[in-house]
Amino acid sequence: MTHSAAQSTTEGPLGSAAEVKRHKWWGWGLDDVAFRWDNKPAFAPFAIDKIGLDLPGSTPEPEPTLEGFEVPASRLPEDVRAALSGVVGTENVVLDDELRVVHSFGRSVTDLFRVRTGDFSRIVDGVVYPGTEDEVREVLRLVLEHDLVLIPYGGGSCISGSVTPDVSEQRPILTLNLGRMRRVLSIDDTAGLARVDAGVYGPDLEEQLNAEGWTLGHFPDSFTYSTLGGWAATRSSGMQSDKYGDIADIVRGLRLVHPRGVLALTALPGQSDGPSLREMVIGSEGRLGVITEVTVQVHRLAPVRQVIAYMYPDWEHGIRGMHAIARSTEVSPTFTRLSDGPETTFSLAMVKAPSSTKGKIAATAQDALFAYLRRKGWDTENDMCISYVCFEGSQESVARQERIVKSLVKHNGGITLGSGPGAIYDQKKFDTPYLRDFLLGYDVFGDVSDTATPWSRLNEMHTSAVDAAHAALAELERPGFVFCHMSHSYHSGACLYFTFAFPYSAKEQALSEYQHVKNAIQQAFIDHGGTLSHHHAVGTEHQPWIEQDVTPVGVSILQDLFSTSDPARNLNPGKIVSP
Repeated sequence: MTHSAAQSTTEGPLGSAAEVKRHKWWGWGLDDVAFRWDNKPAFAPFAIDKIGLDLPGSTPEPEPTLEGFEVPASRLPEDVRAALSGVVGTENVVLDDELRVVHSFGRSVTDLFRVRTGDFSRIVDGVVYPGTEDEVREVLRLVLEHDLVLIPYGGGSCISGSVTPDVSEQRPILTLNLGRMRRVLSIDDTAGLARVDAGVYGPDLEEQLNAEGWTLGHFPDSFTYSTLGGWAATRSSGMQSDKYGDIADIVRGLRLVHPRGVLALTALPGQSDGPSLREMVIGSEGRLGVITEVTVQVHRLAPVRQVIAYMYPDWEHGIRGMHAIARSTEVSPTFTRLSDGPETTFSLAMVKAPSSTKGKIAATAQDALFAYLRRKGWDTENDMCISYVCFEGSQESVARQERIVKSLVKHNGGITLGSGPGAIYDQKKFDTPYLRDFLLGYDVFGDVSDTATPWSRLNEMHTSAVDAAHAALAELERPGFVFCHMSHSYHSGACLYFTFAFPYSAKEQALSEYQHVKNAIQQAFIDHGGTLSHHHAVGTEHQPWIEQDVTPVGVSILQDLFSTSDPARNLNPGKIVSP
């Protein structure tokens, strides 16, 4: 049975450009949301110990104001603006300075640093908000006719430079924001398939699906500020990919507006019709066209959801436990996650001071538990590793799986903490990006790098990447911390997600210092059998390692694909591979 989803039956676009959600121009998310350290007793001691940042004795830089910088005027010719207005409406062709700045940068550390220092040497010349696929086709026709550059834009949350224009580009540059196209168009109840506009943000998508009893199950860190089309275009992975799969598994069909017309791929359970066109579009970062609609596999909402926390004495015991869970034929967790010792220490430093009687009792119980573990020989300051496993299903199924995992964890040296810490993690999982803005206010870089590698190489990769980061920091003579968690578990391996932070010495050399550390970690990935990224795309920031990752032959095939499909380089040129 197929039906139109509730609240999604109205024909035509939703609202105007002014109603589309966006980041603040200088950082992540909403203006009135920010990271606080003063309600976390262990955070200030952690900061001074790891990066030498004396929070009580320091004053952060004031939030930047756009009026303090010179924003270049738009280069969009008036006749082109008029033609675009004729397609999407005057109110949906925006040349406003702030919105052009917002759409000229993703949310990588490089982007945020440039924004906060007013480095607007090249920004987009206009933002166009189409409301239908036909309007997208007409906009693309005008782009090709007038030899413009077009950059498709989802939520702008990418950290790889995928939406940032080339500073050397002289042609007018347009950003195409699909935020007005944000409906669940229909749901096939029998097949469990949903047709969805590509411009829908994660929370809006889940709200529409949940109202019908469904979920996509895709929850990347950027969930609140990223879109379905963006997930497909950057080959995203979500926190719950153990059960629901990566976006490449979730996307069953799609529509792509291409210079030659519309590529329409039907959602089918399997095909044997040559190389996969669906796979070709997934991860293409706007180089092949504009994804306007995606058909995705959806799942009925589980009646019970439970996140349980566990603790291991060290990383190696934890990895053995995670491997055992992944190989078990009796459990199918929604997600599995293991933090190494340094990340566990960081997580404990992020805990708020207890204010309720229940919270104070829990804190006392935790202190007693850690004291007991130290008597057993555990290093609770450096090596102890926390893990989270999520279970979904019926009450009976969840209880059975919890018992099995508890036994596997115990067999591999761990203990079960219970649902309390797991519930807190589940509630706060989307808050971390605000920490980067906070650190930048104190001249501190905080960033992430991720890779995937087989189980047999996970420990080697973990050690090598951490050592490479520490060596790079030592060469700069900068303090810093590096930590990691394992996530996105597969039969053959898993994702390792590294976080690093350090204070830069001066603004003039800040980005070169950042690149020195980032490059060391990225090269360690390649040198030890990993991929350049597991789920953060290529863009421009990961491009230096693409040839080592896919070989020169792979790069030449990609170059041939892009140059044949887009010979004049009008579609997000320079991303993934250079010409």
